[in-house]
Amino acid sequence: NYNGDKEMLGKCEQFFLELMKVPRVEPKLRVFAFTITFTSQVKDLKLNLNTINDAAREVKESLKLREIMQTILTLGNALNQGTARGSAVGFKLDSLLKLSDTRARNNKMTLMHYLCKIIAERMPDLLDFSKDLVHLESASKIQLKSLAEEMQAVSKGLEKVEQELAAAENDGAVSLGFRKVLKTFLDTAEAEVRSLIILYSEVGRNADSLSQYFGEDPARYPFEQVTQTLVVFNKMFHKAHDENEQLADAEKKKLEKEALKEQAAASPARKEGVDSLRAKLNSRNQKHPSTSILP
Repeated sequence: NYNGDKEMLGKCEQFFLELMKVPRVEPKLRVFAFTITFTSQVKDLKLNLNTINDAAREVKESLKLREIMQTILTLGNALNQGTARGSAVGFKLDSLLKLSDTRARNNKMTLMHYLCKIIAERMPDLLDFSKDLVHLESASKIQLKSLAEEMQAVSKGLEKVEQELAAAENDGAVSLGFRKVLKTFLDTAEAEVRSLIILYSEVGRNADSLSQYFGEDPARYPFEQVTQTLVVFNKMFHKAHDENEQLADAEKKKLEKEALKEQAAASPARKEGVDSLRAKLNSRNQKHPSTSILP
């Protein structure tokens, strides 16, 4: 309602007075906010999508992981020999997490420890299988549902840009700069979103194929569960291997200590024998001076 001299107003008041002349100010500001965050949002999405693709590929291509799985199956069949489960051709993926629950009679060694012991002795080159799975842990922290929501947000944001651009055609000169900026943005944004949609579809197929690779139903054992299981298994495996090495080192030190004790106990007896021999020889030399005396 101000009708006075505009120059008498403060900067803030002058700014809002100009905004009052712009049609649909709020939708325009929302569109600008979207264009500002679009590049970083797409970059993060692509990074997460590529991480999932890389993790799925690494797991399926890892020959070392495959050999470890085969070894686990062999051990399981050996333990279950003579039972209905003794000739299995595979096992459920969540069985990997139960290896630490199966213990020997002395309750000290688990099946995981035994697995690590067998691999360290017979197939030591498999111990670093985790080096094949560079992107596994990062992928295990990504939720496909969240990616789907982000994809939807990007697509809807782009639609709103197009809608506001079309609506601004009737605004006249006041929206001229606005339309110019949006057209420049859309020239690159539309192509980026199309490539993002293609990548997202590829990720969906690869995520399902990872579950199927282990004989699991993607609907019941989705990608997130597969990767989380493998991450936990990897940590349990290396923890058990480290414990095996610590135990072996402790046993070695114990044997060395016992050997030193035996050596120390044997030394006085040996010294006594040498002294006795020296005394006899000295006695003999006294009778026969030409014989040299032991020092």
